[in-house]
Amino acid sequence: MLIKHVCEISNGKVWLDNNLLYEEKQGYFQSFIHEVYRAQKMKYPKFFKMDPLSKFATVGSSIILDSLEHGIERNTALIFANRSSCIDVDKKHLDTIIHADNYYPSPANFVYTLPNISLGEVSIKYNLKTENAFFIFNEFQKPFLCEYSEALLCQKKASMVLCAWIELNNDSYEGIFFLASHEESEENLLIQLNNLIIT
Repeated sequence: MLIKHVCEISNGKVWLDNNLLYEEKQGYFQSFIHEVYRAQKMKYPKFFKMDPLSKFATVGSSIILDSLEHGIERNTALIFANRSSCIDVDKKHLDTIIHADNYYPSPANFVYTLPNISLGEVSIKYNLKTENAFFIFNEFQKPFLCEYSEALLCQKKASMVLCAWIELNNDSYEGIFFLASHEESEENLLIQLNNLIIT
């Protein structure tokens, strides 16, 4: 198995395969992710209606998937994880239902109260109808994501696997995306990942 690309997004910087793509002074996550979207010349109007976690997933995934020379394989699985689930939207939704005298639940918020919606947004953008899963861990579980990817590739349930750790809580964010393929390598995915990531 071979890691083809790694994208890291944190502290106002975006890296693709250890090359700095974008940098800005640390600011609010929403303005930062919008600027990255524009800098990468992404054209996906639905982006502006998404919740922050889905925006994060879409931008990181797009940076990797749009960089593929031969295009994306439709049999690409998505395996994502984080610590905070979709806490930002959960808090917004709670604010709309907590007081009986001011009860106004917003469908725009409620629809994003599951973190796996971010997988759906990426799948819709790239027309993927493959394996996907979103896990919640206390910390970035590189061994788990690598082993899961290797299993999917070995069992031919996917031709590529896009994995991501997309932790987002208010303006604290960290994204590590990596794309694994069935191509051969002398090292397992975990060793490759540890050698490739900056943070």
